[in-house]
Amino acid sequence: MRLDKYLCSATELSRSLAKKLLHRGDVTCDGEVIKDPGFKVADHHLVCIDGEPVRPIGPRYLMLHKPADCVSSHVDDGHRSVLTFIDQPRREELVIVGRLDADTTGLLLLTSDGQWSHRITSPNSRCPKRYRVTLTDPLAPEQLAALKNGVMLHGESEPVAAEVEQIGSHTLWLTIAEGKYHQVKRMCAAVGNKVVGLHRHSIGRLALDPQLAPGEWRALTEEEIALF
Repeated sequence: MRLDKYLCSATELSRSLAKKLLHRGDVTCDGEVIKDPGFKVADHHLVCIDGEPVRPIGPRYLMLHKPADCVSSHVDDGHRSVLTFIDQPRREELVIVGRLDADTTGLLLLTSDGQWSHRITSPNSRCPKRYRVTLTDPLAPEQLAALKNGVMLHGESEPVAAEVEQIGSHTLWLTIAEGKYHQVKRMCAAVGNKVVGLHRHSIGRLALDPQLAPGEWRALTEEEIALF
């Protein structure tokens, strides 16, 4: 990798600022001052700025406990972006893996690895997502049966079903694999009820860390990354 590009990938420096540091002699490679922006950096090289080692930011895999009233988007459309909770450099480069509505809470994944993200979000993967759903009205037996057997959503060509487990008069666990637009809310509306609270508990075999309060995040472990 070119040295100027290496410096930019390891810091928040722009390409022009990286070149200024090089020309000033502030950058060393294995102890030798390097001023050539095109110098090729290998994995074994130790690059320093003013004597402090710098290394490129590697692939990042994060989980966030998304609170309500924020959007799963890089652009703020009147709500706070979920990226503002991530206190890391170059957070704007992170991909938000799937989306949650502004009023939906729970597990949200972010990564710099596009292929990993695609394995989760691709319709072909049919990655299950489990939600805790709170309804306006008590869930009637026929509504529960309809959700399990499949309901027809507007604009769809075939019924959509879900794994459903009732946990209270107004609450249930609902697991879907398709990930259609507003699917959980539309399914509940289709059986004559309304969602007033929606919380994503898990994606695939990865569940939200119960130690994370709303707005908190942590890096995934290697074992968690390997789940997808």
